[in-house]
Amino acid sequence: MTSRANHPTGPQTDAIHAGEEPDRDTGASSPNIVMSSTYVVDEPVSFSVNNMDEHTPYIYSRWSNPTNRQLETKLCVMENADQCITFASGMAASTGILFSQLKSGDHIVISNTNYPGTAEITRNLLPKNGIQVTPVDTSNIEEINHAVRSNTKIIWIETPSNPLLRITDIKATAEIAHKNNAILVVDSTFASPIATRPLELGADLVLHSLTKYIGGHGDALGGAVLGSGEMITRLRESGVMHYGGTLSPFNAWLIMRGAATLPLRMRCHQDNALAVAKYLESHSAVEIIRYPGLKSHPQHTLALRQMDNFSGMIAFRVKRPVNTARKMMDRLQIIHYAVSLGHHRSLIYLMETEDLIQNSFKLENNELKKYRDIAGDGIFRLSVGLEDYADLVHDLDNVL
Repeated sequence: MTSRANHPTGPQTDAIHAGEEPDRDTGASSPNIVMSSTYVVDEPVSFSVNNMDEHTPYIYSRWSNPTNRQLETKLCVMENADQCITFASGMAASTGILFSQLKSGDHIVISNTNYPGTAEITRNLLPKNGIQVTPVDTSNIEEINHAVRSNTKIIWIETPSNPLLRITDIKATAEIAHKNNAILVVDSTFASPIATRPLELGADLVLHSLTKYIGGHGDALGGAVLGSGEMITRLRESGVMHYGGTLSPFNAWLIMRGAATLPLRMRCHQDNALAVAKYLESHSAVEIIRYPGLKSHPQHTLALRQMDNFSGMIAFRVKRPVNTARKMMDRLQIIHYAVSLGHHRSLIYLMETEDLIQNSFKLENNELKKYRDIAGDGIFRLSVGLEDYADLVHDLDNVL
């Protein structure tokens, strides 16, 4: 995007203005919401997705919608991407990628600890469709390299990962993928475009749950995938038009409004999280803490190189985590004991190890031991919000 002065604009300006123009008819400064499901056309247009391209007029909102298109344009500028496609949720975006790119006989390498929804699809559903899956610790480049096969089509990473906040070297992983004729998919939900822009580091597709940091207010579900025009066109045909995971225009409008303040919010998320992380690191009840902005994080050096912002996600372990979780439910006044993340309010939740191992990650042997060495019986995932950090510390002090 360029400004009216015809010079490159900064991330705060892009977040506010990209994809948006005053309404030509009314002069309205804020974008309109186009809720129509169908559109009047003035010439014959094919009803098949196989005959549609970027010049096809709006026909039906499952295929394309003006409000969604504005959000997609904004995200393209923020991620420095050619094209973007939005979905009804982050999970719809994930499944759209998986089932548009993979077929029976293909192979995927994926993080062995990642968002549980994605983990369960790849461990349970993909093998039933004849797709081979190899989960590895993607923070270890050698494990990724060793796992690649001749039929590997996708390497899928999450950085920082959910819930252990492992960091994966995107550039090095992209080199492995491309050397083996595979594509690299990066779930960058924990980072946001303010922290990391994976396409600039060699990724082929970047995925966001828009429900999290980009929307930022906990009031709208959404997902997005960004990449080259060719890959996004293929994904639009199958992942949205055929599978039907279309983002609601009203949610697109809410997420677009949230995205306008993303750069400002991410600075506050990081500042608050660093202050809270230092408090937790010094607390006698905390056995292990992971935050990319702390020097104690095993991959702090990589985080410094790869991230412009350390985000607001913290993972920490205490003794008797279930008892602590119950105290949190009863005593927390500021932080909400609730799932999800990336919202303006702080959220915390216990990620119980047994539940994740049995139902999501299905780790065994040495990989299970490595996970338990960090998470123990359970690890708390804390999404630090925009409140005064002293109030967050006081809230945590009442339960630790």
